Amino acid sequence: MQLVDNETFFKQLSALFESSAKSGSIWLTHKRLTREDGDVHMSSEDGSAEFPCLVRATDGKDVKFSTVVQPLELEQFHATYGSVLKSSMSATLRKRDKKREKQRAEEAARKKRRLQEEIAIEGPKRGSGRRKRQRKIKAALKLEEAKKRAQEREEAKARTKAS
Repeated sequence: MQLVDNETFFKQLSALFESSAKSGSIWLTHKRLTREDGDVHMSSEDGSAEFPCLVRATDGKDVKFSTVVQPLELEQFHATYGSVLKSSMSATLRKRDKKREKQRAEEAARKKRRLQEEIAIEGPKRGSGRRKRQRKIKAALKLEEAKKRAQEREEAKARTKAS
């Protein structure tokens, strides 16, 4: 792990984002830095102490570097860090497919409307039109099963929200 100053950290972080723009992952970690004499236990009387922050970046393979941010420099560091992350991730993140989301919502609404409709079973029991009547009976049974499943899902959702 290579310990660098803040400016070098930002330069290397930008280069790391560029190198993994097509494929790959980057892990960023923040950690409070402790004293050399062991772990610091947080207590109510020691609330005035401020500790430096250790920020690490790695691609999981070869590139590993970190920086130590002092408490007085933390706000400026986070402002620069945020701008580097925004500029690097805006190009690599996929945009939402609003058209597909709209189609799915319309399809769900259509299914819900179909569940509300009743199928009128009409026609002769024998003779011409018998097959048409049989198809309508089968569709009505299928609709009833779908209504039962939808009602069970709604009840399950209500139970999970209640608990």
